[in-house]
Amino acid sequence: MALRLPANAGTSAPSTTTTEVCAVLAIDHANLLYRACSICERSLPDDPSSLCKYCNPSSFDPGSPRSKRLFRLLMSIATDKKVFTVICFDRVARIMFGTSADEFFDFAKLHPFAAAAAARILEGELFRMTLSKPQSGNAQHLRVTSLVPMRSGYQPVIEGLRELYRAKAA
Repeated sequence: MALRLPANAGTSAPSTTTTEVCAVLAIDHANLLYRACSICERSLPDDPSSLCKYCNPSSFDPGSPRSKRLFRLLMSIATDKKVFTVICFDRVARIMFGTSADEFFDFAKLHPFAAAAAARILEGELFRMTLSKPQSGNAQHLRVTSLVPMRSGYQPVIEGLRELYRAKAA
């Protein structure tokens, strides 16, 4: 099946999706995560003291954090006919990683090369991906809206990282 998305995506036309079997070629591991407001999930600056300017401060539960981390993966993928760049956000990236972005961040604090190792673990993996044109006119890349691993023995990235770092510690 060839990737065919309409040229008018990003306008008022309804978004079109396609499902492809794709191989992950590379992942930009420098920026896998971003900070977001824990209520509205708008992105926040990396400065931990910065707060959401859109949410009312009284909306936050005093015992809960005001921000959280979410996945945003920029990936190079290949179908049987084309190589291109896509972006994968938190809901779908959790399937690949098998953990939340906050938990991965905590793991990466203990293991500084975990992001690069995660990218290597995913290289060559096959997924059935549903891709869609972005609804924002400013966005550059197709979105991965769902994915299913094609390998029966697929393990989420966090499992591979735990095995890798357990082996190195022994």
